[in-house]
Amino acid sequence: MSDPAANLPSGPEPAVPVEAPQGGRPSKTRSVFAVLCVVLAGLLTTPAAVAYWGQRTLNDTQRYVDTVSPLVNSPQVQDVIATKVTDAIEKQVDIEAILNDVFAGVITDRPRLQQLVGPLSAAINSLIDNQVRAFLASDAFDDIWVAVNTRAQQGLQRVLSGDESGSVSLQGDQVVLDVSDVIEQVKQRLVDRGLTIVEKVPIPESDRQVVLMEAPQLKQLRTIYAFANPVAQWLIVVVAALYLAALLLARRRPRMTVWIGAVVAANALLLALALSVGRQLFIDQLAGTTFGPASRVFYDTLLVYLDRGRQVFLWLGLILVVTGWFTGSNRYGTAVRSSVAGGLESVGAAMADSPVGSAGGWVAANARWLRVAVGLLGVVVLLWGNEISLSRLFWSLAIVLALLAVVQVLVGAGRRPAAPRPEAEAATSGAQ
Repeated sequence: MSDPAANLPSGPEPAVPVEAPQGGRPSKTRSVFAVLCVVLAGLLTTPAAVAYWGQRTLNDTQRYVDTVSPLVNSPQVQDVIATKVTDAIEKQVDIEAILNDVFAGVITDRPRLQQLVGPLSAAINSLIDNQVRAFLASDAFDDIWVAVNTRAQQGLQRVLSGDESGSVSLQGDQVVLDVSDVIEQVKQRLVDRGLTIVEKVPIPESDRQVVLMEAPQLKQLRTIYAFANPVAQWLIVVVAALYLAALLLARRRPRMTVWIGAVVAANALLLALALSVGRQLFIDQLAGTTFGPASRVFYDTLLVYLDRGRQVFLWLGLILVVTGWFTGSNRYGTAVRSSVAGGLESVGAAMADSPVGSAGGWVAANARWLRVAVGLLGVVVLLWGNEISLSRLFWSLAIVLALLAVVQVLVGAGRRPAAPRPEAEAATSGAQ
């Protein structure tokens, strides 16, 4: 006989231990690395932007000349150079003394002629000043300005690398610009107009120089230049790679997109603060020098590309924040995304029976990679030619949005409406 107890219900079976999913630790590790990448990229964004501007502007002669070319029409810069050149000539040509020598015998016979020496001296000095300013406003000065700044950029590189020869040189604790060419051209214009007394007037070397900046810490600048210059052009690429790695490693990419946008926008604000502080320090350092009145316009012009990059960073960060919110799983983002995608797909569905429908089938099957390709195209448009600007950013954004809309319309055209299920047909027939 069988044991009746064997048929009795037994107690609850012991729980079988469930193994932890193998993907748990790798996912956590990926998240940690994603956070590290975005933090490191955030710390390097501002230094990378400054280093890239310095490498592209100060090391590239043509870029530097293009940057400072607008200064040729700056009233402040023209006034600084005109004052320096006029003072240098008048300092060596004592017009009043020359007139006294010329009228020496005549004044003895006619003492009243002495009263004309002062007005004539002022008129000749005014002529010198007018000729200087007329020359600075002429096309001839444009060519000299390009030549001077070409040598200035090359000289600045030599100063930073330790070579103190050239039109830009180190004199004590001052970085100075040689304006000998301008003085010689102005002297020739004065001679052509009959003022031959200035033709062979020697101008001392000290009167041929404009102090650009004080440089008591030039040794430190040279050390930084020697270290940073080789890596400056690649640091911005490293930062972009870190942002991309953070996005690819993140478990929730829309949220990471929001974080990346916030970090980029924060760096734009930090860069704006650094530019503002640097401007004030630069102006204070040149206060009291010949170049002081033009220091602000010179600073703003020289850093114009960096300031444009700051504006692009700010707007790019805001765009990334909106993109992350739009593609995220939050209620409002999902609702907006569904409405927009549904509307575009309904437009495409109306063209499903047209030739567009056949192309739409392929697009629907490859929509994910096509969206990635559209995003990369927007990056190429933004960075093409290394001339990043707000207009370029908005154009690239418009192109990306337009192409994404086209892709979504084609996705709708490539999707056939699903056939009704048999249960639904039976229910419909029974109801009828």
